[in-house]
Amino acid sequence: MIKLTPAQRQHLKGLAHPISPVVIIGEKGLTEAVIKEIDRALNAHELIKIKAGSDEKETRSLWMTQICQQVNASPVQQIGKMLVIYKQAEKPVIQLPR
Repeated sequence: MIKLTPAQRQHLKGLAHPISPVVIIGEKGLTEAVIKEIDRALNAHELIKIKAGSDEKETRSLWMTQICQQVNASPVQQIGKMLVIYKQAEKPVIQLPR
């Protein structure tokens, strides 16, 4: 997991704005299958949105932390039920500002 600077986070937020969620965490919560799907999506896209099905803010924050730890990704933003996560690829497509 890389530590994002405020400028990098802001850049990624702008890139994430128009994209749709590619993974939805449903009523069963954060299962192993969901983690695998998130990892697959991050390897394909680098930057993804996840729609979290929980109404509890603490649960969504915990999910964000768990996801980032398990797939070695960086949290970008959490707005309501939308989580934005970034994982730099071996050959990065997204160029981060310094």
